[in-house]
Amino acid sequence: MPQTPPFAAMFDSSGYNRNPYQPKEDNCGGLYYHDNNLLSGSLEALIQHLVPNVDYYPDNRIRKIAPKILQLLTEWTETFPYDFRDERMMRNLKELAQRIASGDEMYRKNVQQLLQNLIRKLATVSQYEEVLAKINGASTDRLTVLKTKPQSIQRDIITVCNDPYALAQQLTHIELERLNYIGPEEFVQAFVQKDPLDNDKSCYGDRKKTRNLEAYVEWFNRLSYLVATEICMPVKKKHRARVIEYFIDVARECFNIGNFNSLMAIISGMNMSPVSRLKKTWAKVKTAKFDILEHQMDPSSNFYNYRTALRGAAQRSLTAHSNREKIVIPFFSLLIKDIYFLNEGCANRLPNGHVNFEKFWELAKQVSEFMTWKQVECPFERDRKILQYLLTVPVFSDDALYLASYESESPENHIEKDRWKTLRSALLGRV
Repeated sequence: MPQTPPFAAMFDSSGYNRNPYQPKEDNCGGLYYHDNNLLSGSLEALIQHLVPNVDYYPDNRIRKIAPKILQLLTEWTETFPYDFRDERMMRNLKELAQRIASGDEMYRKNVQQLLQNLIRKLATVSQYEEVLAKINGASTDRLTVLKTKPQSIQRDIITVCNDPYALAQQLTHIELERLNYIGPEEFVQAFVQKDPLDNDKSCYGDRKKTRNLEAYVEWFNRLSYLVATEICMPVKKKHRARVIEYFIDVARECFNIGNFNSLMAIISGMNMSPVSRLKKTWAKVKTAKFDILEHQMDPSSNFYNYRTALRGAAQRSLTAHSNREKIVIPFFSLLIKDIYFLNEGCANRLPNGHVNFEKFWELAKQVSEFMTWKQVECPFERDRKILQYLLTVPVFSDDALYLASYESESPENHIEKDRWKTLRSALLGRV
């Protein structure tokens, strides 16, 4: 996949300013504002602005500030629950909650509800991660299965689900479920190895948790390899062509639903070298629909066509009257790259030492949009048989894909012939 262009090129064209305007007059205690939006300021000024004092809270008794603290903790635990998987964070939360609860019976009930909701959410995440671990632990190479089980009695994707729209719906189930478990803090912890405001201070390193984000990226790779495996596995050319046309239809349905991640995974699988080299097979395929899909996901001009389609889906989601119309599943690898280049391409501090809030507003905007998309409830009925197949059926490794490809259509040059011989010897024990 081509690399996303440098961050500066991305944002200069859209008006993003690496050196934001710093008004001289809107200076409030060392914090600079423009149109009531905080642009920059020193860390010390920000802390001073947030910490209560005799003027800020004239009556600083616990009864006065408890509602504000409780509101902050509620929003924190609901929006960033994964922060509290860290034992130190959970211990500090419970200590603070106990102090609040001691002041009033109503606060005690609210604090108890807050902690129960948090513990329930963290338990659900742990269960989900255990299921993922079992699925990954049970995965095997498709070639191993072929050696022990005759190909004639093995299932393929079309025998499990012959309706492309139904498969696209089940792919959307998997996408939304896995998206839902990605916490916004995982984006921060994926990129920030050190204190974001001091490049010399280590931070987050001992509690970096991005398991659900990484699991979602692994799902994309699995789907790509599953597509390539299903195409390379059939012995007959017409069957391979049929599978290719089937996945083209699945990809088109994913596009119509707004599931761009599965769409791109399918296209990536069909563009893998072991698949693309099957020229005799592709000659039997009607590729007009595939050409349209490739055009939509064309990486040129920083994925301009895809970004246009994504904006259209996002706009549709805003005015939607049903969950079906709300679905927006972005091409996740590109979203990660955008956030990465935004984080790396702009300094955390301005030349005058102030915190660059404009950068952090932009980061928050992108992550907040993602948070809205991931909360959509999938409107399609679950099909356990199809889901089980998609999540657990063995797929070919890179070498097994090439071997299956060479077995389907003979090598065309000496390099391919040598590789074929090596793979047959290594994987099949044949010369």
